[in-house]
Amino acid sequence: MACSESPSAPCLRLLGQFRLVNGSEAVNLCGNAQRLLAFVGLRSCVSRTLLAGTLWPEATEAHARGSLRSTLCNLPHGDRALVTCSRNTVSIVDSVTVDARELAETALRLVRSSGAPGDEPVSTVLFGEGELLPGWDDDWALFERERLRQLRLHALDALAYRLARQGRHTLALETALTSVRSEPMRESAHRAVVAAHLAEGNVNEAVRHYRAFCRVLREELGVPPSPQFTRMLPPDVRVGPPARDRPVDGWRGDDAGVTHAPYRP
Repeated sequence: MACSESPSAPCLRLLGQFRLVNGSEAVNLCGNAQRLLAFVGLRSCVSRTLLAGTLWPEATEAHARGSLRSTLCNLPHGDRALVTCSRNTVSIVDSVTVDARELAETALRLVRSSGAPGDEPVSTVLFGEGELLPGWDDDWALFERERLRQLRLHALDALAYRLARQGRHTLALETALTSVRSEPMRESAHRAVVAAHLAEGNVNEAVRHYRAFCRVLREELGVPPSPQFTRMLPPDVRVGPPARDRPVDGWRGDDAGVTHAPYRP
C-alpha cells in the first residue's frame, strides 16, 4: 500500500529524504532513531544482535547493545509505537507503510511473475525518481540502495515487455524509456525500447534507437552492442550510415538511415 493511500496510518518514506508522517503530522526523530527505523523498515524484522552490530559497527558489543536500548527508548511508544520488541528481535509494526519496501515487493512480483499477462493497472511506484536515502553513506544503506536500484530497473524492463505483449504500446514505451532515463548506458533498457517499437510495428523507430545506442556505446565504452541486441532486428533491414546528431527518445544519440529490403510475404 502506498503511503498516500492510507493517510491515517504511519508512513515511513525512505525514497528521497527520510520522512516519517503519522496521519498528517510529521514526526521528528534523532539521527540514530532514523537509522534504526530505516533499517528495520526495510527488513520488517531484524535480530537485536544484527541491528546493534550494523548500526554501531565500531563499538564493542556491550556498547552497541546499550546504544540500541537507548535508541529504542527514544522512539514513540503506546498507541503511536512504530516498532515492537521481543527478547531477540525488533520488528516494524504492521500499520506502518514503507515506500521502499512497497517498491521492492512490487518489483519482485513483476520479475517473478510467469503467468499470462492481464490488464491489471500499472503500479506507479516504479516510476518515482527518488533514490533510497540519498546522502546516507552507511555500508548497509549503500547496499540497500544498490539492491533497490537493480530491482527497480529489472522490474521496469520486465513490465515494458509485458505491456508490449498486451498491446499497450504507449505504456510499454514509457516504461522502457523510464528505465533508460535512470541508466542511459544500460543495454537491457534499450532492448526493451526496441522491443516496444517492434511490437507496435515501428521498425524504423526500432532501428533508429538501436543505431543511436550503438553510437553512444562506441563513443563512451568503445564496444559494440551484444549479439542478443543485434538479433532483435529483422534480418531484412539494413542499417545505413548515421545521419546528423539529434535526440532520440529523450536521450542523446544519432539518427539512422534505414533501408528496407523488398517485401516478401
